[in-house]
Amino acid sequence: MAQKPSIPKGTRDFSPLEVAKRNYIFSTIKTNFERFGFQPIETPSFENSETLMGKYGEEGDRLIFKILNSGDFLAKANDAFLETKDSLKLTAQISEKALRYDLTVPFARYVVQHQNEIEFPFKRYQIQPVWRADKPQKGRFREFYQCDADVVGSNSLWQEVELVQLYDSVFSALGLDGVTIKINNRKILSGIAEVIGAKDKLIDFTVALDKLDKIGEDGVKKEMSEKGISEEAIAKVQPLFHFTGSISEKIEKLSALLATSEEGLKGVEELRFICENVTTLGLDKSALDLDVTLARGLNYYTGAIFEVSAPKTVNMGSIGGGGRYDDLTGIFGLKNMSGVGISFGLDRIYLVLEELNLFPETVTATSRALFLNFGDAEALYAMRAIGQLRKAGIKVELYPSNAKIGKQFQYADKRGIPYAVIVGAEEIANNEFAVKDLASGEQTKVSLEELKNRLQ
Repeated sequence: MAQKPSIPKGTRDFSPLEVAKRNYIFSTIKTNFERFGFQPIETPSFENSETLMGKYGEEGDRLIFKILNSGDFLAKANDAFLETKDSLKLTAQISEKALRYDLTVPFARYVVQHQNEIEFPFKRYQIQPVWRADKPQKGRFREFYQCDADVVGSNSLWQEVELVQLYDSVFSALGLDGVTIKINNRKILSGIAEVIGAKDKLIDFTVALDKLDKIGEDGVKKEMSEKGISEEAIAKVQPLFHFTGSISEKIEKLSALLATSEEGLKGVEELRFICENVTTLGLDKSALDLDVTLARGLNYYTGAIFEVSAPKTVNMGSIGGGGRYDDLTGIFGLKNMSGVGISFGLDRIYLVLEELNLFPETVTATSRALFLNFGDAEALYAMRAIGQLRKAGIKVELYPSNAKIGKQFQYADKRGIPYAVIVGAEEIANNEFAVKDLASGEQTKVSLEELKNRLQ
């Protein structure tokens, strides 16, 4: 008996309806990217392992899908590593490539490789799939699309202001109200680690803090303690777990908290500039909020960091995120090249729009009319008309075989096609078409021009 086919966990097939809805989101994001002056690029689905490893922190590295070398990949493996089952050292010998984990690190590699061809500041967007060996759950997949917009070659904070506006522009175009764009700054987190005496534990501190919404205050404190952060330091960070007030009030609280940290105060001033200008310019349907616990566990952020939350009525994780990475290209040999970027989580945005019933009916529209097939002579007459209608931009199709009429009507009904066009000997003789509204049952005879007007 043949084995029942399946797909790997964390991946999905997409129906025509789902693809149409996804393309609607892609199109909306792409339109806004280009409206803001971003240009498209594409990079390979896999990179050399050294390009990716060590760029996402210890947790991120574990989620990178490695690709086995072709051929007899164990032939050159160290026998000692095989015997001791040292997977970390063995992996480096049997796998030289890996599927990309995100689009930002490949973008940094692209910039370094093509620096002599690029006009800086370089504004690029990229819409491609990425892969993560994560535990699948609602809104989290192992294969998913990212939609990124980045600016590299400028340290101006006006870029951050524009990226907040870009988020708002996309979500407004999708009709999504109540989105919250959270902002923080890695310099503030560094400053906090400094003033509580945990500067040497910055990464452990930020990774734990970033999990506050997932594991709660007690969970964060426990993880910090397990990572060697002192009880005294954890006590000093206590106010961050209940940090309330308006953005301006929060900024003043941070100024007082970080009075002894030069780096922390620099982060406060950067946040002040971004938030004040965004507030002055205004947002359409989104809200900006300063979230001092926002850390985003990626090592390469150095300035502003963003995370976008879906409306509170939807139980969903973040639907976007990003930040500034002043030294990202430095890991590939190109120093002093500041960058900042944001990403849209296509799959989670899809689930939010679906739950809130925000997809327009036109997105899922199928063919406007099905021409019924009564035989080859009638089909040829129909195909001439179909050609003219398609040139006019109207979606129409011919049922491919001379099947029973009931079956053809049933096909149109299941496909959600609103009109059936009937062509018999009488219609051919009179150079006309019988068009039937499948919702009302009304049927009329029209010329080709009248049919065109009816279907448009």
